[in-house]
Amino acid sequence: MLTVTQLARECGISRTTILYYEKEQLLLPTCRGENGYRWYGESEINRLKAISSYRSYGLPLASIRALLEHQGQSQAQILKDHFAELEQEIQTLRAQQSAIVALLQEPNLIEDKSVTKQRWVEIMQAAGFSDADMVKWHQKFEEMEPEEHQKFLESLSIDSEEIAQIRKM
Repeated sequence: MLTVTQLARECGISRTTILYYEKEQLLLPTCRGENGYRWYGESEINRLKAISSYRSYGLPLASIRALLEHQGQSQAQILKDHFAELEQEIQTLRAQQSAIVALLQEPNLIEDKSVTKQRWVEIMQAAGFSDADMVKWHQKFEEMEPEEHQKFLESLSIDSEEIAQIRKM
């Protein structure tokens, strides 16, 4: 039997993560000692290793719970669905790369304000971006570099009210 700290060390994850999994009812201790210590046995060690493995695939906790408890969809279906989500994300990232490449071929377009909002939308659409992808792109830009996002939007000659709307998305 291992304590939570020993289990964390054994599996190479943080104690906090194990406690979070307990809170989410994914991993429960075998028992608790009179001193309140959590004790984990071999089956909990194996379950934690499975959870860690599924997390390394990027699966959300709800899918991991279903996999561990054999609820609803089969393991194969859950993994296929996750694969499809990853494939879509990869396509979105490739489209973003294409948009950046298009911009890098003409970096002065932004600096000399020859790219308008309309032209930028056309570039993004040509790179395969949907309206939802463009919203997500702006959200990430705002999250990661709010000041640069503001400058970028201003370079497209967008009025301040519309910039404020875009930045709130």
